[in-house]
Amino acid sequence: MLDRTQGPVFREIGNISLKEPIKKQFGNGLPVYIFQSPEQELVRIEWIFDNAYLDGQTENPLLNSALSALLKEGTNSMSSAEIADKVDFYGAFLVPEYSFDVTSLSLYTLNRHSQVLLPLVKDILTEASIPQQELDTYLRNNKQKFQVSIQKNDYLARRKFYNLIFGTGNRYGRTPKLEDYDTITRMQLMELYRKEIVPGNCTLIVSGNVSDELLQELEQIFGEEWYGAPLISVEKPVLIQGSSELAYEEKDSALQSAIRLGCQTISRTHPDYPALQFVNTLLGGFFGSRLMRNIREEKGYTYSIGSAVATLKHTGFMTIVTEVGVDVTQATLEEIEKEINLLKAKLASEEEVNLVKTYMEGSMLGSLESIFSHADKFKSVLLNEMTLTYYSYYMDQIRNMSPEKVYDIANKYLDFNAMVKVVVGKISQEEPVHQAVVN
Repeated sequence: MLDRTQGPVFREIGNISLKEPIKKQFGNGLPVYIFQSPEQELVRIEWIFDNAYLDGQTENPLLNSALSALLKEGTNSMSSAEIADKVDFYGAFLVPEYSFDVTSLSLYTLNRHSQVLLPLVKDILTEASIPQQELDTYLRNNKQKFQVSIQKNDYLARRKFYNLIFGTGNRYGRTPKLEDYDTITRMQLMELYRKEIVPGNCTLIVSGNVSDELLQELEQIFGEEWYGAPLISVEKPVLIQGSSELAYEEKDSALQSAIRLGCQTISRTHPDYPALQFVNTLLGGFFGSRLMRNIREEKGYTYSIGSAVATLKHTGFMTIVTEVGVDVTQATLEEIEKEINLLKAKLASEEEVNLVKTYMEGSMLGSLESIFSHADKFKSVLLNEMTLTYYSYYMDQIRNMSPEKVYDIANKYLDFNAMVKVVVGKISQEEPVHQAVVN
């Protein structure tokens, strides 16, 4: 009988084995990565496109997100309702997604329905019509959402944070304004569609129950029958971090203040990235972090506070995010500064370092629950022009972290005085603060 008075035996997490994809290249040059799992009933097919034309200062920051949302809203032969009905009839999901660097279209389906659904996706990727009526509906709905969002402190703080941390002349820091919705035209979207939704700008990742018949269909439809003009390379965006003075927008009726702090750091391609992730986790990256223990558990200033390290195609950044009562806004900023400086001044304990090691190793193990998870891990490194060997390096770096390494990385990358700081709400302090219009 199980003795419930005894806890489970602790065991070290060994090496994590990631599935390697089978790589193919279709006749039109389209790279294809296949993750085979015959026991999985579903298959997921992802068409991934670089957002290559989004770096000019004069370009509308809403264009790529609008194109992603409207991709499946009509073709030259089918309406949006007909597309939705066919996808639903076969129990499939067709999901467009947009991020700063890529736009993707993912199909989830049973293998046996591919003969019907793959030609549908081909129609979307080659004959999308972006009907004016669908565009008008999209713009009207999103203008309403935008007008609601700009009343929220956390949304305003996030916008200003991106403006300051990257500058406003690039894809990462340029945030939309209400009038940007009025300048989007169907002609602009069709031009972007013809430039970006082409095989020369696409990567195909297929995972799940990938049969030989499915691969043959994919090669015929998206290798032999899909062609388009080659992608024109674009220059790397210029990223300029703004002032470290406090950017403050006062809201007279605010009950809470939204706080965002952070700075540009390094991307996943840098050797220090896993160690920086470790330091970030210790500082504010999980429920037992120092920021959470201090500002939530001990002080009771907030329900939640956290920090994150993120990687983008052309840079990386760190951010600290919380919302607190207006009467403790200044105190929260001071506690965040104190915790950062403490990391740089005093060695963390072996116990704390080991706790974070266990948490991060467990998180990595828990993130590999299915073949789709393995494909996601591969996609993350592929989009950064890396290989799966990164994860072996990552795990080695996490296991070899020490109090001394934490101290060194904190002093190398964390500088509260140099961080962008944004507060939207109320702040009480004797000295005047730098005023920045948050729009």
